[in-house]
Amino acid sequence: MFREWGFLLTEIWVLLALAALLGLLAGWIIWGRRSEVNIDTSEADGLRADLGKCKSDLEACRAKHAEKDAELAKLRADNVASLDAARAAAVSADAVDYDGDGIIEGANEGVKPSTLDAPRAGGADDLKKIKGVGPKMEKLCNKLGFWHFDQIAAWTTDEVAWVDANLEGFKGRVSRDDWVAQAKLLAAGGETEFSKKVDKGDVY
Repeated sequence: MFREWGFLLTEIWVLLALAALLGLLAGWIIWGRRSEVNIDTSEADGLRADLGKCKSDLEACRAKHAEKDAELAKLRADNVASLDAARAAAVSADAVDYDGDGIIEGANEGVKPSTLDAPRAGGADDLKKIKGVGPKMEKLCNKLGFWHFDQIAAWTTDEVAWVDANLEGFKGRVSRDDWVAQAKLLAAGGETEFSKKVDKGDVY
């Protein structure tokens, strides 16, 4: 009987030893492998670095954008100032006291001459015979109501001032080319060196 108990105790100890070994083995498999697992964070670190660089680049772009906006605003202001100065200069250059009364009146300079709605029955004179009157100028004169040499020949100083101020694009041309003197000669049936060239077709 004692032999049987001894045998059973021996078996129990053997089984306990085997269970302990199995437990140690299982523990080593579970915890040992866990300790060997290494998490690779290099990709996440790289992404974080890229994100930081993107944020930095974005801030730099915003700063550059603000700088360019400031430069653009300055250029616009400079252009506006230049345009205003050019307009002022143009107005100043165009502002001439044609009638010599000390007052620059623009289109109201002098006194408007008598005009005609259309040429007389005999037809319009060829105003291009007056030096300084080309095809465009002749059309402008006709538009203003001037068709004949004798009309121009009769202009007074104040009337010349009015025409000088109202020849859009050709202001001052009447005085510069002395239309009145030429028109007086042509209205009387005479000729000028310039009108002879026009008659020969050497001008237009």
